[in-house]
Amino acid sequence: MIENEKVLRFLESFSIITVGENKVPNFPWKTYQVEKHTQQSLLKDLNYKGGIIKKDGTEIQPTTNIGIVTGFEDLEVIDVDTKVFSTQQEKDDFFNEYIETLKENIIDFDDKIVIYKTKSGGYHLLYKSKRVVGNSKLAVLKGHKEAVVETRGNGGYVFVYPENKISKNSYFGVDYITDSDREIIWNVSKSYNHEKEAVIIPRTEQKNYTESTLTPWDDFNNQNQIFDVVSDEFVIPPRGIKNKHILVRRHGTTAPHSGYIFKDSNCLYLFSTGTIYPDEKLISPFVAYTYKYHNGDFKEATKDLYNQGFGERLKSKIEELKPDLPEKIEFKNVSFPIEVFPDGIQFYLKECADKLDSNIDFMGVSMLWLASVCIGNSYEIEVKRGWKENGVVWIAVVGKAGIGKTPSINNVIFPLQKSNSKEIKKYITEKEKYDYYHSLSKKDKDQFPEPILPKKTQFIANDITLEALVELHQESDNAVGVFKDELAGWLKDMNKYRAGSDLEFWLSCWSGKSVSMNRKTAKSSFVEKPFIPVLGGIQPSIFNSFSTEENKENGFMDRMLLSFPDATVDEYNDNELDYDTIKWYSESMVSFYETFKKYTVRNETTGDVEPQTCRFTPDAKKEWKRIFNTITGHQNNEDENEYLKSMYPKQKSYIPRFALLIHCFDAFFDNTKTVNEISKESILKAEKVSEYFISVAKKVKYESTEMNEIKNVSKKVESKVEKIQAIYNDNNDFNRTKVAELLGVSRQYVVKVVKKIEEQKQ
Repeated sequence: MIENEKVLRFLESFSIITVGENKVPNFPWKTYQVEKHTQQSLLKDLNYKGGIIKKDGTEIQPTTNIGIVTGFEDLEVIDVDTKVFSTQQEKDDFFNEYIETLKENIIDFDDKIVIYKTKSGGYHLLYKSKRVVGNSKLAVLKGHKEAVVETRGNGGYVFVYPENKISKNSYFGVDYITDSDREIIWNVSKSYNHEKEAVIIPRTEQKNYTESTLTPWDDFNNQNQIFDVVSDEFVIPPRGIKNKHILVRRHGTTAPHSGYIFKDSNCLYLFSTGTIYPDEKLISPFVAYTYKYHNGDFKEATKDLYNQGFGERLKSKIEELKPDLPEKIEFKNVSFPIEVFPDGIQFYLKECADKLDSNIDFMGVSMLWLASVCIGNSYEIEVKRGWKENGVVWIAVVGKAGIGKTPSINNVIFPLQKSNSKEIKKYITEKEKYDYYHSLSKKDKDQFPEPILPKKTQFIANDITLEALVELHQESDNAVGVFKDELAGWLKDMNKYRAGSDLEFWLSCWSGKSVSMNRKTAKSSFVEKPFIPVLGGIQPSIFNSFSTEENKENGFMDRMLLSFPDATVDEYNDNELDYDTIKWYSESMVSFYETFKKYTVRNETTGDVEPQTCRFTPDAKKEWKRIFNTITGHQNNEDENEYLKSMYPKQKSYIPRFALLIHCFDAFFDNTKTVNEISKESILKAEKVSEYFISVAKKVKYESTEMNEIKNVSKKVESKVEKIQAIYNDNNDFNRTKVAELLGVSRQYVVKVVKKIEEQKQ
């Protein structure tokens, strides 16, 4: 209990009331909000011992302490209630940061603000202001109902703790502060509030999206920091980076800060009304972008970002074109079994073939590569216990120059190339910011938040060294697809088998075994789960030069899946590919990639990708056993070509891989299917794909053998006519076109020579 003399001294500076054991005024005190006690009346209440019974039958509690009435004579108190924290360390950290921020922004803070510690471990900050208002909650922590910072103004009171002064001045030194200083105190206090009303995106903009879909605005928010969006209008003041938020100051303002950024939500909150952005609202990166570039028009901002590639391409929108698909899709002169793909994909491939003269075979195999890149390490298939396969494929599109290999491939993979370009640009921008920050002086660095070293998220590479590829794969660890217009250079590096060679590296990659790179010209790199699908084009004559016995023996060529159709160059046609078809396909493939990227599982400790396991259903298992035994029969057949015998074992690995890729495609387009259960339908489709590649391998082997025989025969003579004569004598049914290519003449020339030979025979 405070002594009477000390209480009367408080009465000289404040309006005083008495309180009981329950910390509630024990007498009506509304009068003392506008006028003071007299000394006699205060002493009377102060010395009250109890005994008075109120009308409701309860007893007025004896006086145990006194309180200061706030609002009287412009007194305002900031009440910091640290009991909302669980530990003393949290309490100390919060208050120390809070006071430090105030001191950094208020000149002579220690001379202006009176601070006392409460009995419960909280704090009272006392000052006077002509702007005093009623009691207000300034900050409520996330997940809490009680305020961590609130004010006591008109209609309020606080207890006194004379023995707990922690400031320079005491209760009797409370004085007026400027409106600017009071605004700083309030704004800093509000910066800890997590219950703010966010700017709401109009409901009409959500009608095309489902809860399970990543919208353009969410995607933009995930990929961008709020300060990056508004950095040309705001600066971070010295020592503005706090534990849970970052202070920002508008350019040109004299105020110490204009708002703050919450680190956990990546949102901006502004006190200032002098900007294009809303004040006293949570501002996400998307909201800032909308006000900055579209004058607050969320509809236009959403369209803009969607066109830039943000947001998952929704299954609801993907389904829109389905009614336009013919009930039965017919294909002419097609050998690749594109019926293994969902209907929409089949339709798109057919349209490209009809309208753009693209080659179905080239596009079909490219679609396998696209699926492989999208799925990456996120899923693998367990063939049987102890035997797992990933989804890596190596594909060579074989055809003469000018036959349209690259355009056909690009018609399939362009959505991924676009997304890949976006990732490269994003990395370059973030790396430039990172390098710029670290080029600054220590003083200048205080003006900016320290950026994190960005990770390379590029997932498609073309002309890249092996060292750079491994380094890239370390960061983009789910998959890095290699696409080359011409595979000749890549194949050339495999032409000789030697210890530590590129061939050894690639053979390990195909099998999913860990790889490391320890070369003098590059830093050491290690990839535990390499996933590098390969796709590219090559001319037949160049490809044949790599089909050496050496490359057959080491198994490299058997891993190559070949597409080698009898393609010809088509005349120009006036047909146009429908824009909606292009849009549907692009959105579908980007969504396919983003979906598997989103649901990739990572180790909580290391962050490494942990592939989810897919298994055959019982019916699929039966079909797989049948397929496996059929291939084994070919391997054991003494009449089977030795060339094909060497590739059959690799098909035992490829067929489960095909089943995995095809099934993931189907599951994406059909919500009734479960990704982790490989169906009978998927394994049968995989069998068709394998049969296609086996048939192509037979064709390549036959033509390679035929061409080698033709070359051997033609070497015996010099002139082109004599060569044709020798080839004809060896086999009068030889391939006229192939011989014309070999000799560098027209097919018509070969036909004329043969006709002359046959006439002479008659």
